[in-house]
Amino acid sequence: MNMQTNTVMAPPPPKRLEEMKLPLVMMRDIILKTIFRKNVEMVSELAAAVCLPVPVTQELVDMARTQRLLEATGTLNANNSNEMGYQLTDAGKARALDALAQSEYFGPMPVPLDVYYEQVKRQSVRNIQVTRDQLTGAMGHLVLPDSLLDHLGPAVSAGRSILMYGPPGNGKSSISNGIRDALGDKIYVPYAIEYASQVITVYDPIVHTKAGENIEDPNALRRVTRFDSRYVCCERPTVITGGELTTEMLDLVYNPTAKTYQAPLQLKSTGGIFIVDDLGRQKEPPQSIVNRWIVPLEEAKDILALQSGEKFEVPFDTLVIFSTNFHPNEIFDQAALRRIFFKIKIGGPNQENFLKIFAMVARKRKMPLDEATLVHLLKVKFPTIDNIYANYQPIFLIDQMIAICEFEGIPYQMSPDLIDRAWANMFVKDEHIVK
Repeated sequence: MNMQTNTVMAPPPPKRLEEMKLPLVMMRDIILKTIFRKNVEMVSELAAAVCLPVPVTQELVDMARTQRLLEATGTLNANNSNEMGYQLTDAGKARALDALAQSEYFGPMPVPLDVYYEQVKRQSVRNIQVTRDQLTGAMGHLVLPDSLLDHLGPAVSAGRSILMYGPPGNGKSSISNGIRDALGDKIYVPYAIEYASQVITVYDPIVHTKAGENIEDPNALRRVTRFDSRYVCCERPTVITGGELTTEMLDLVYNPTAKTYQAPLQLKSTGGIFIVDDLGRQKEPPQSIVNRWIVPLEEAKDILALQSGEKFEVPFDTLVIFSTNFHPNEIFDQAALRRIFFKIKIGGPNQENFLKIFAMVARKRKMPLDEATLVHLLKVKFPTIDNIYANYQPIFLIDQMIAICEFEGIPYQMSPDLIDRAWANMFVKDEHIVK
């Protein structure tokens, strides 16, 4: 049954073992490892641990019993609707230990890569149509010119790459976060996916925010989920990286002890947003970082490699936002710029918008406005920096004045003198320091 969360079609739960499309030995071994590691006895408990419906789990248990790897305990559990308990035989324990030596992975049954591809299509970030009202609502705390929303709206709705550039302190990071908030709906993220009998974990509580629990029938023997519980219903994910980003962070992460793989950041952000903040501050040049994204951005697929060297394709369905304080021509060649679909300059506010931001911040901080102070700020201080306004300045100046008021033990207030003291901390005087 196909359920929906907002507009995204949920992955239907498998009804029979043959629908799983995973190697039988792999599924059987995950069952054995899970029983061994979690010490579960009831099929209902095992089904919850491996995130499968009870009938499918029962088929796997029956297969393991036929192979003399599991045996019934011969006792009924009154607390579990008189379910029969099962335990590993000696051969089952030996097989579980052997399987754990090959891979420590146990728990949620992985989703085959091909099956995951289908779900990615159902919930593609390119399927989202963001309206002007949604974008304005998500950025209501920012004062932005209408012309900027004119450019941002089509970029977000297209689900294509965006380059935001301009001087620092004008809200590029805040705008990126606002875009994330505007998306609004939910998607389904697999605990793990499978390729060539290798398990790659995808769900990451640091990146993914659960949107709700699986709803189950209270009768354990008739455990029914609204969707395939190998997935977690989540908010659309956002991965934010800054100066720490390296191209190695975009490769599969192999754990040699557990012999399992972890999805790279861009795969974890599938269906959501990947923000590369402060582009140009990384150890690697911006050109090489963007070069790593060329195939994903152009072909909506990424190429990853296993430890064996075997390469394979994974879906690339992510809105990539590059944010930089440099002019694009300084850090990219034209071929790289051509591949970034939207290029949006984020400049500083004009004087009118600066005053709007200043008043809004003052109101939030409970700082009374003073006309003489504002005149002093606009007529005396800003001409010293060629009247270049930035979005960060009101917050900086007001917080500085609050800190001074609190230190001096006086009520919150602004004055030309306090503005002068706050302004002095906003810039460092260019001078030579004798060492």
